[in-house]
Amino acid sequence: MLQSMTAFARHELSINEGVLCWEIRSVNHRYLEHSFKLPETFRVLEWQLRDILKKEISRGKVECTFTFSPNAQNNPLQIDSERAKQLVQAAEQISELTINPTPINPFTVLSWPGVLINEQANHELLQQQAIELFSDTLKNLKENRAREGQELQQLLDDRLVSIDNEVNKLRPLIPEMLDNQRQKILTRCQELQVEIDNQRLEQELVLLAQKSDVAEELDRLQTHLTEVRHTFNSKEPCGRRLDFLMQELNREANTLGSKAYDTRTTQTAVNIKVLIEQMREQVQNIE
Repeated sequence: MLQSMTAFARHELSINEGVLCWEIRSVNHRYLEHSFKLPETFRVLEWQLRDILKKEISRGKVECTFTFSPNAQNNPLQIDSERAKQLVQAAEQISELTINPTPINPFTVLSWPGVLINEQANHELLQQQAIELFSDTLKNLKENRAREGQELQQLLDDRLVSIDNEVNKLRPLIPEMLDNQRQKILTRCQELQVEIDNQRLEQELVLLAQKSDVAEELDRLQTHLTEVRHTFNSKEPCGRRLDFLMQELNREANTLGSKAYDTRTTQTAVNIKVLIEQMREQVQNIE
């Protein structure tokens, strides 16, 4: 099943200590690129979270944002008065050594590590809950990626059928187009009223027919279409392989156009190239 690289997931968990919230966004990218935005007290979890992410997702630019909103009613602010007093005394000593010292700002004192006692509960328990919530959010992200992947696969399937139809319409016309080309050359030679070596002319017509025959290109196109459908059933991420197959399809379509000596072949080549380009744009979003 195809997985899209574009998705979003958000999960919240309300507990006595407050509200934990994860938001994960992913967009298409050539490789896996991830970033984490975490509160300082949860920064220690980043490497563990990275390992969890790498096991679940192989491609895409993934932005993970975590917030924790403490419950003020259950967690009243408490001040370490002794530490605050020591900080103020130290600041006053420094003030005596300076000219025109700035008055001590109470908010600056509060922001000093250790002055504000943080009793937001057991940090280890909160960190474990953050990890579990991250796993749940990541699972939801993958479900969203899979759902969009199904939609992308349907779009690709529709275009594969359209290319098949273009090939199947052109293939029966090849003998007729080759014969028309042969008749045009013979008619032109007669109009010129010049002496022609019939044996040499036949050899040249055979060579021209070989160069103009697009049956091989049509065969390769259908082979690549079969491989694309086979890739859809891969259990591994297949975005890069599909991108490669789009290049191969486009190469055959270009060759088909370069061999065109009939407007029907030219139109078919153009139609196929348009369909391939539409597929290529969608493939860029597949993991």
